[in-house]
Order: sequence, then structure tokens, then C-alpha cells
Amino acid sequence: MAETDKSLLSALGLSRTSEQVYLFVVQRGRTSADDVAEAFGLSAETAVEVLDGLRDVGLVALPEVPGGAYAAVDPQIALGAAVDQLNERAAALRDRIPALVEQFRSGVAGEHVAPMTLVLTDPVEVASWYARLQHQVRSEMLTFDRPPYISLGMEPLQVSTIARGVSWRVVYAAESFSRDDAWDETVRMSEQGEQARVAPSVPFKVVVVDRSCALLGLRLDGISVESMVTESPPLVKLLVDTFEAYWERALPLGPGGATTSAEIREALEQRELEHPPAPAGTRAAVPPTREQQAILALIGAGLTDEVIAARLGLSVRSLRRRSQQLMHDLNADNRFQLGVEAARRGWV
Repeated sequence: MAETDKSLLSALGLSRTSEQVYLFVVQRGRTSADDVAEAFGLSAETAVEVLDGLRDVGLVALPEVPGGAYAAVDPQIALGAAVDQLNERAAALRDRIPALVEQFRSGVAGEHVAPMTLVLTDPVEVASWYARLQHQVRSEMLTFDRPPYISLGMEPLQVSTIARGVSWRVVYAAESFSRDDAWDETVRMSEQGEQARVAPSVPFKVVVVDRSCALLGLRLDGISVESMVTESPPLVKLLVDTFEAYWERALPLGPGGATTSAEIREALEQRELEHPPAPAGTRAAVPPTREQQAILALIGAGLTDEVIAARLGLSVRSLRRRSQQLMHDLNADNRFQLGVEAARRGWV
């Protein structure tokens, strides 16, 4: 039999002699210990020992009758079962890898292990690392979200991560909402527990896990992919500090601050029936509608009227009319004053 076949059989832990004897029995059929001893120049005792070893691992069988001969078990069954056992052992070993790595890094004989830093240029590797970080996070995920995007969203994985009790905070750049359905996706994730804020821009794309590991985008041109995974404490701290600075200045997008386009239109019609526009120069006394909160948040993030209207399912003309009404209600002369007044009332 070919050398390749012998290599495959040796992976099952067979010695070279046991391997040759097994192949001999497979080809010959019913075989006695004397046949094996003669064919391989072994003593009768050694031949019986080798055959019994093959029987112990289920590759051959021996009837319990006087003078019975050894016979190979159907290789499809016997070798298939052996391979399944190997796969189970490999899976068990793979499951132990994270714990072994943690033990290794936490102090092999007091040796210092340098923090890991990897540069990734394959989009598949970047996406895989993003998924991996979501699996291994224990308590906190910090994210800057902005284009370009190199993989499909992982909304179900994010939902399950948040469900494990992980605090997930994200600062969206205004341009994040130029994607189709981006606003609706943000609303869904907010309802699942994501803490979201929006800023006019963010300096880079990053995911920081448990303040100990970060996936940082190094290119933002959308032409080529280059990212870095790092555990370097100074760099991770710098990324966390940058995130917190932007988080403080960004506008919150609370669970009640946004909704789908259809629900917004329905709520608006009902709201306008129940609450006619306030007279000019008066302060708004009633809480803002969900649509108004969404408009204020997106205006504060620096989005254009066209983008805001598209996200909320309104015409540009309707959006401008609603914006003017908000400015009227809050005695604001421009968008900046509108944001100040809205923030003062806790509307955003």
C-alpha cells in the first residue's frame, strides 16, 4: 500500500509493525497468528500481541471459538469510528487552548511575555478577528463606527454578546447613516441594549475589548484593507481615552429617540392632531416626540437635511418645516442654538 496510506494509519497511533500487519489482514482476509508470524518473521507470541493490539482498538476481530482466525472489521466502520474519536480529542484540545494560552501569558516561570500586535491585510482575517473579539469579550465593548465597511453586519452575534451582560457603547460618525437601513439598524440595536451616540465625525474605526485588546483600522480610503490587532497597554489606553473624549461630546441616541420611518410618519400625524404648533416665540412645554428627538440628534451630529430626511422617511421639504417648527418652539435662531436649547431640556 502507498506510503501516504501508512502515514494516515500511523495517525491512529499504530506502530509501523502493527500498521503493516493490519494492512496484511485487510488484504488477506481471515488470518491466524501463525500466518502473521511467517509473513513478518515474528515469533508466535509477538504476532499474537500485535493482533490483539489491533483487536483492542477495534480494527480486527477474533471469534471466541477454538482455532478462530482474525479478520479485519470493515474499514469504513472501524477507521470511521477511529477518526471520529480523533476529532473528538482534537475538539477537546481546541477547547482548552484559551485556558492554556491564558496560563502561559499570566506567568510561565515569571517570564515576561510581550503584548501581541498583528497587522492584518486580508478582509476575511479582519472580519474573523471582529467576530473573535465579540466571542471573547467579558464586560465591555467600545466602538467607533464609520465607513468604509469591509464585511456584512453581525447583528445576531452582537445581540447575543449584549445578552451575556456585556456593556456595548458605540459612537457613530454622521456619515455612518448614509448607508441604507443604517438608522433602523441603530434603533434595533439600541432596543437590544446598545448604548449609542452620534458625532459629526470620528478619527478612525476601532473596537476595544475589555480595555485590553483593540482592533484598529489603519486605512480609511476604502481601496485597500489594513488593520491592526494590539494588546499594547499604552496604545490601548490611548484608544480608550480617545473614545471617552468623543463619547462625552457626542449626542445620545436613547431607546426612545428613534423609530422606523413608517412609525415616525404615523406618530407625526397623530402628534400634529393632538398638539397643534405652538405660537411663535413661546417655549415648548410638552416633551418631544420620538421623531423630534431623532431630528435633533441627527442635526446635532452634523448630517445634511437630505441625509436626515432619507433616514426618517420624510421629504426634504417636510423635514425643513419640522426643523423650523422646532426652532420656533425653542426660540432658537439657528441650528446651534436649537442644539443648545434641546440639550438644556434633556431632549438629546
